[in-house]
Amino acid sequence: MAGEPFEALDQFLDDFLELPVKGKDGELRVYRIEDPSAEDGIRIERITTLAARLAAGEKRPTVEVLDDEEERDLYRMCLGAAYDEMLADGVGWSRFKHVALTSMFWVISDKETAEEFWKTGQQPGGKAPNREARRAQAKHATSGSAGASTTRSPSSSSGTKAGSRRRRGRGQGRSQT
Repeated sequence: MAGEPFEALDQFLDDFLELPVKGKDGELRVYRIEDPSAEDGIRIERITTLAARLAAGEKRPTVEVLDDEEERDLYRMCLGAAYDEMLADGVGWSRFKHVALTSMFWVISDKETAEEFWKTGQQPGGKAPNREARRAQAKHATSGSAGASTTRSPSSSSGTKAGSRRRRGRGQGRSQT
């Protein structure tokens, strides 16, 4: 074991991703994203590490992390030649961004992490949303009627009698004659 040579890198590293994307014209195209250069990979790693540190603090940064040009550069570094192909094909923003972020997860982590993001759209290994995020989601729910409440009703209406009967809602109690 100790004297065995290393396997060639191409035995376990992926040199490209192929991602299928349906364009606005309804046609499915497969975009090939090549492994970025070492210099671009280092830049992508630096940018994403900074973003992860800011996100871990769960506070909005006081300065802009990336301006529009830097964000385009990040996507261009992650996508390589596929960047221009996707623009020329008229791929919509949400699909373009999903492909770019999938590529970014591939570059900074591995193919399995990229696949997880591709399938779910969620940051791989991310934690569940905090209470504030869950409340914000609940406020913006599109349902017109509220679902069943998960809040328990109090056991006593006055708080003074431990053994008192629980009041029933309108129309559910005994009839008063």
